[in-house]
Amino acid sequence: MTYTGDVLSGGPSDRRDLPALTIRKASVGTMANNVYLLTCTRTGAQLLVDAADDASRIISLVHEGGGALNIIVTTHQHWDHHRALAQVAATTKAMTAAGSADADALPVAPTRRLSHGDTLQFGDITLDVIGLRGHTPGSVALAYHDPQGHTHLWSGDSLFPGGVGNVEKDPVRFASLLGDVQTRIFDVYNDDTWIYPGHGADTTIGAERPHIQQWRERGW
Repeated sequence: MTYTGDVLSGGPSDRRDLPALTIRKASVGTMANNVYLLTCTRTGAQLLVDAADDASRIISLVHEGGGALNIIVTTHQHWDHHRALAQVAATTKAMTAAGSADADALPVAPTRRLSHGDTLQFGDITLDVIGLRGHTPGSVALAYHDPQGHTHLWSGDSLFPGGVGNVEKDPVRFASLLGDVQTRIFDVYNDDTWIYPGHGADTTIGAERPHIQQWRERGW
C-alpha cells in the first residue's frame, strides 16, 4: 500500500514501512489530532507521539503495532495533545517524555524531561529531540534519520504545511518559533525530509522552504 498520510478522526490508520521502522498515523478527537505510532521492525519496541484523545483508539493502534508501548512523547502542553495521556500511560505502563519547559503543565509528570539535542531510543531506533520554542515554551519535535532513505520529522504544532504554529499574534513568540524552525530544521535537514505535523496533512521541507520569507513578512 502507498502511504499518503491522509487520515480522518476515528478512521483507520495509514502505514509507512521503512527498513527498520514502521510508522502508523491515525487521527483522533474533535480537534482531529494526529497520533503516530513508531515500531522498531526488529525488536517490536514502540514509541507513541501524542496521546491526544480517544484512549481506546490509541490502545487499538498500539495493538496494530503488535508490541508493548515503551515511550509516550507529548510534543507540547496544549490540552488537545494530552487528553488521553493519563489513561494510555496507566494502561500501557509506558514511560513518558516531554519538553522540560512544558512538563509541569501536563496531567502526568513525565518520566523524562527533554531538551534540545537529546536523543530517545527504543529498540534499534534513535530519535533526535529538537526544541522549538514559541508555540509553547517547551515544544519538541523528533527526527529519525533513515540510513537507507531520508529523514522523518514529527513537528507537533510547530510546523505545518503553509507555516509555523499558532503564536496568538505575539511577535516575540513568532520570532522565537520561526527562528528555531529556520536554524534547527530548515538549516539542518534536506529538502526530502518528511514532516509529520500534529494536525492535518504531511509535507516536506522542500515544499515549505521557498515560503519562509513570506511567513516572516506576514508575521504568522
